[in-house]
Formats: sequence, C-alpha cells, structure tokens
Amino acid sequence: MPTATPARTAPEKATGQQVVRKTYPNYKVIVLNDDFNTFQHVQSCLVKYIPCMTPDQAWQLTNQVHFEGLATVWVGPQEQAELYHEQLKRAGLTMAPVEPA
Repeated sequence: MPTATPARTAPEKATGQQVVRKTYPNYKVIVLNDDFNTFQHVQSCLVKYIPCMTPDQAWQLTNQVHFEGLATVWVGPQEQAELYHEQLKRAGLTMAPVEPA
C-alpha cells in the first residue's frame, strides 16, 4: 500500500514538566468496485493521480478492487488524502469516504 511521508508530529504540548508529542493521524483513500469502470481505466487513474504509483502496483490494486470489493490505494496526511480522493472521484472512480487509518 503506497504511503506518503513518514508520520508527522503535531506541535508539542507541555504537561507539567513533560513534553508530549502527538502524531497527526493518517487517512485512507479507498477505491470501491463498480460495474462500469474498466480495469484499464482504474489502473491508469491510480498511476496518474497517486504519487509514486507504478503500473504494476496499480494493476495489483485494481485486481484487489475487483475481487475483494475495495482497496486502500493511499495512506497519508488528511489534506493530501482528500486531494487524491477528489481527483479519483472526478475521474469517475467509485470512492469510499476518506477515513482515518
């Protein structure tokens, strides 16, 4: 499953004398199976819109979408997840809502 950058940390919060670091949550971009998108279209959309996605990875994920009903195609920061979700949706793919990983 492709991921973005390593987990980022939120600003530090001081609690007494301790400093507590919290990581920002990651979000999942999930493609759902449907009856109208072709394998080729799904694969080409994944390669086009998901950074560092290779054609082979996209083909494996496309098969997962078809045979399992869905596939998580990207995990990372919320803002990027929302962008990739919207791009894939505009390209005609059937998408699950962006959700925390």
